Amino acid sequence: MPSPPWPYTSPGIPDELFERLPGIPMTQRDTRLLLISQLRLTTDTVLWDIGAGTGTIPVEAGLLCPQGQIIAIERDEEVVNLIQANCDRFAVKNVDIIQGNAPGCLDDLQPQPTRICIEGGHPMQDLLKTAWSHLQTNGRLVASASSLETLYVVSETFSSLHARNIEVVQSVINRLETRGTRQLFAAVDPMFILSGEKL
Repeated sequence: MPSPPWPYTSPGIPDELFERLPGIPMTQRDTRLLLISQLRLTTDTVLWDIGAGTGTIPVEAGLLCPQGQIIAIERDEEVVNLIQANCDRFAVKNVDIIQGNAPGCLDDLQPQPTRICIEGGHPMQDLLKTAWSHLQTNGRLVASASSLETLYVVSETFSSLHARNIEVVQSVINRLETRGTRQLFAAVDPMFILSGEKL
């Protein structure tokens, strides 16, 4: 039996171990670690990952929550197949992949989530409000923002929803890269990660 590509219990699977498609966004490892830490997962978490992209968050969460259920939501069939390929690659069995447009498809999903992760999406305000309406009491929603406009919308929407224990973290990450004969630090695009609880 071949050894698994990531034989560790800690999160932080290197980006290059995931299958990818050109033009499909992938949450890079360092940002992914921040998102996962803000989600505050438990072994039996029910997580909705809205706009799952390459599937890095569902794979990591699926490994960390062996008794949990991860629902990955993505609108594009080709991307749905990519998420499935990455789940298969890491032998993750507790991820259900839903092809649909959020927020419209959220009303049909079960079970209701204890955690929600949103990375982008339009219109963001409607998406946040609909997702929040499905979040269980004492649940936690985490959203990322790479633009000032998205940061403002998420912050204002959290306020209107009376989210509690709001946290905002900005990632400032540099990675060592080899360019020619030199090793240089290259900045990763900064990201804001906002989280709030439904009490």
